[in-house]
Amino acid sequence: MNSVRAFEANFDGLVGPTHHYGGHSFGNVASTGNANQAANPREAALQGLAKMKALADLGYRQGVLPPQERPALWMLRDLGYTGSDAEIIAAMSNTPSGFLSALSSASSMWTANAATVSPSADTQDGRVHFTVANLQNKFHRAIEHKQTARTLKSIFAHPQHFMVHDALPMLAAFGDEGAANHTRLCHDYAEQGVELFVYGRQHWGGQIAPQHYPARQTREASEAVIRRHGLAASHTVLAQQNPAVIDAGVFHNDVIAVGNQNVLFCHQDAFLASDQVYAELTAKMAGQLHIIEVSRDVVSVADAVKSYLFNSQLLAKPDGRQRLVVPEECRNTPAVWAYLQALQASNGPIDELCWSMT
Repeated sequence: MNSVRAFEANFDGLVGPTHHYGGHSFGNVASTGNANQAANPREAALQGLAKMKALADLGYRQGVLPPQERPALWMLRDLGYTGSDAEIIAAMSNTPSGFLSALSSASSMWTANAATVSPSADTQDGRVHFTVANLQNKFHRAIEHKQTARTLKSIFAHPQHFMVHDALPMLAAFGDEGAANHTRLCHDYAEQGVELFVYGRQHWGGQIAPQHYPARQTREASEAVIRRHGLAASHTVLAQQNPAVIDAGVFHNDVIAVGNQNVLFCHQDAFLASDQVYAELTAKMAGQLHIIEVSRDVVSVADAVKSYLFNSQLLAKPDGRQRLVVPEECRNTPAVWAYLQALQASNGPIDELCWSMT
């Protein structure tokens, strides 16, 4: 029998036809800053498809998650609206404009928030485990999880190989934002890795928390995912996100850190106790971890948020190095672009930049 070696697959979301800048995400500086700007759903969808095609052409396994039904008329019917689709939409004229806007959000395209995924090499039962994110902190996102679960259960349908868990309870104590606060590190995709879970606050506990913007991921939610997926304590790390950067607009860990295989690329201010986090990760990675820490003196947190530097994608190359797919905003932020040029020339583990995929 031919054995199939483990591999990483990328799944991107497809932008839906109701894509617009609603500014619903308090704590996401980019979201609120772009509120009410003109949007082009068709162009956005084509850009996304071009990026997926470019990665497929480079040899990466690429999938796509379809957009969800928007406006979410099923939600309006649950809330007591009756009549045809057109009649329900017409009835919305008597409600605040933000209500229909939220119910029309195409935010499910951000698949980092779809679920947390643990590969079979890490789990107790040898299956790939998914926990769908509840996204309970924001109304326009909290309505996604049922459709996300149906989609993932349709794609990963073989019970011998996959387990898709429904979202955690829709309670503040178990706020779960999915893979946006989760990083899997390893030496080889087929081998047991180390899973890093980053949380913003502890619901039951006296830890320091942000004061201005909400911490969306709780420690309790991360611990529940670890239990569900059957992960070993020897190969998991729980780390608290720096509350100061949450208050600076870093609403998810993937706005301040990204990792792949044995590379962790992060900002100096990403974690509350960076030295402890690095030490635990390095120990659990058997001393073989490349930590690329970006100094606040080189790239400020504000520039990291503005450019979405760490909301990039790290992709393994056949030669053992990594390519970094960065947003166009990185080229338009001088300090960030200067840093990336130096990073590419540094002969380190990241030696290639990709910024235009169309």
